[in-house]
Amino acid sequence: MIEELVPDGLWKQIAPLLPPPKPRRYRHPGRRPIDDRAALAGIVFVLKTGITWNQLPTSLVGCSGVTCWRRLRDWTEAGVWPALHQLLLAQLRALGDLDLDRCAVDGCHVRALKGGNHVGPSPVDRGRPGSKHHLIRDAGGIPLAVTLTGGNRNDVTQLIPLVDAIPPIRGRRGRRRRRPRELFADRGYDHDKYRRQLRQRGITPRIARRGVAHGSGLGKQRWVVERGFAWLHAFKRLRTRYERRADIHLGLLQLACALICYRQLPVVLK
Repeated sequence: MIEELVPDGLWKQIAPLLPPPKPRRYRHPGRRPIDDRAALAGIVFVLKTGITWNQLPTSLVGCSGVTCWRRLRDWTEAGVWPALHQLLLAQLRALGDLDLDRCAVDGCHVRALKGGNHVGPSPVDRGRPGSKHHLIRDAGGIPLAVTLTGGNRNDVTQLIPLVDAIPPIRGRRGRRRRRPRELFADRGYDHDKYRRQLRQRGITPRIARRGVAHGSGLGKQRWVVERGFAWLHAFKRLRTRYERRADIHLGLLQLACALICYRQLPVVLK
């Protein structure tokens, strides 16, 4: 089961990024720590199935859900998931499978049942507490960056932070790439202030305007972000926010983006 949840190719990518274990005491060292790969398998299982940490069967991966949560906390604080995501993006770009010329951005509401940071009354869910996932994708639907805010935050206010969250991507000779040439968005991002800020970054905004009849043709380029949310929320733990800590939920989001990128790699590299 561990090999199915964390294949050898994925483990080779992640293992060098994990922080070294804490040194054990010379006298009375206690029990040996749980294997990192087993803990990661438990995290991936919870992410995919949506079960609670206490429901994770110990016999499945060889460790408890509490141990998996603690490793998730430690690895999130160490920045493992953004580093993994950036590494996989560079590999996709080296293969020519990453198109940064035309990107799309959008946001999606999720309920936050336990409250916590980055939670607000959702205007599309009768004011219930919720959060927003903000996602930017390349022309093929590969996630480039994801951010988390309260459910009452306007999408357009997160446009520039989301663009700036794209990591510098290697993979080809020359300077690292972190800016799209064109950015597509719906009417929720219609504001001339943010169009100017995009142009200052060398990005051509392709944003639909309010009050204009439908049929602009932007949907032909923007639909990939809708498919992107479908890929992202196929991980059932992300459909509803259960974590009170925003950094833990964001860590799961970043891990899901990395797993989506790993799927796009050719079989010979997995």
